[in-house]
Amino acid sequence: MISSQFISRVTLRRDIVDSFERYPFSLPAVRTLDAMEMHPKVTFLVGENGSGKSTLMEAIAVAMGYNAEGGSRNFSFGTRRSHSVLHEYLRVARGFKRPRDGFFLRAESFFNVATEIERLDQEPAFSPPVINAYGGRSLHEQSHGESFLALMMHRFGGNGLYLLDEPEAALSPQRQLAVLSRIHDLAEDGSQFIIATHSPILMAYPNAWIYACSPDGVARIDYQDTEHFRVTRDFLANPERMLRVLFGDEPGGESEPV
Repeated sequence: MISSQFISRVTLRRDIVDSFERYPFSLPAVRTLDAMEMHPKVTFLVGENGSGKSTLMEAIAVAMGYNAEGGSRNFSFGTRRSHSVLHEYLRVARGFKRPRDGFFLRAESFFNVATEIERLDQEPAFSPPVINAYGGRSLHEQSHGESFLALMMHRFGGNGLYLLDEPEAALSPQRQLAVLSRIHDLAEDGSQFIIATHSPILMAYPNAWIYACSPDGVARIDYQDTEHFRVTRDFLANPERMLRVLFGDEPGGESEPV
């Protein structure tokens, strides 16, 4: 099963890195990285802001031939070059299968992807319109969350490789559940997902592999052991007490486990 997946392993070529004291090699997710095995269906990268998970996700996408700002491998626009050189130092092991489809969703620059789609559709060479693959309605005429959902529902298909960087950014909890259901349908139809996220809803996907990016590096972790799960669980179990602690009305310390 491993040999047939689209990405089976991501390895940092540590032997050609001249210094781990400079960006992006100084990031916690990169500094101690050796090799990461990828689940055939769904792999999550989680961690605190600044841990390097999005930089690692970007590097994997660029190494696989995707545009750094997002889109399919057919997108080549660039609004502002800001991606790191990390992709040049990654070795991505691929299976014998090739994805029929693929997309890199980067929440912070999806506006630029939507703008590029509109630009392409103004050119006579594109027929039928590119936007037809995204539901036929301008992504700019929808809310951020609606456009994300349109992408998942209309553009994504089976046997695809989908790299998602914080897809929950514009989604309500209910819409996150809808995306979780869509991920499951696509994974059962031969697709593979690698997702950087903060969402305890998304990372609850059954049997997914979760890599936590911490100051100590990158390591596999169980869902119930993620900080995202524990903080959310403790807050919902006793929000009044958590707020009293946060606001200094009660002595500090972690909330009691459920």
